[in-house]
Amino acid sequence: MESAVNPAILPDASGQLAGRPLEEWNAAYAKVESYFHALRIHNKPLLGQLVLRVLERAQRRAPAELHASATQLAAEEMDRIVTEWFSEVLQSTPAKTDQTLSTRGRLALLLADMPGKWQDQFLRPGPWPEEFTSAMRETFLRAGPDFQLSKMAPRPLDLGPITTLTNLGRMPYFRMVLAWVLFALILIAVFILTHNR
Repeated sequence: MESAVNPAILPDASGQLAGRPLEEWNAAYAKVESYFHALRIHNKPLLGQLVLRVLERAQRRAPAELHASATQLAAEEMDRIVTEWFSEVLQSTPAKTDQTLSTRGRLALLLADMPGKWQDQFLRPGPWPEEFTSAMRETFLRAGPDFQLSKMAPRPLDLGPITTLTNLGRMPYFRMVLAWVLFALILIAVFILTHNR
């Protein structure tokens, strides 16, 4: 009878999995699960399958990449799987330096309401329903054009009426000081008139 559990994902005698402690893989599992929750994948069996798929790919890389944590490997594999799937569904080839496919693809997922209508299609290999692919492609195009760098010339700041106080000639505070002196003299005069009786 064949085992239902993949022996590659079982811990060895030392309690480690792919050369890393189980605590690292638990943290990686939680991170991947949180990412899929953020994409509104709430179907528990589907969510479990997707997380295990990502972790298996990360575990295959783990022995050769000892400098990276299990969480880092899982995050890279998760992004790679999702980006490859977007590339297939949206028929858009990702460039090595271009990260917009992943970002715009996630936005297209939410705009097309994939979690509400087609949750079972997420990360599934094709063929996909025509309605699903057209909704994804349409919202992907609406998700925004490619970013372009623009150049803006600096303009002087307009500080409004405050600038008139500083532009009063050689003595910018003369009017203000004069106003306060007159106010003080009026107060003194009122005091003297009211207390000399």
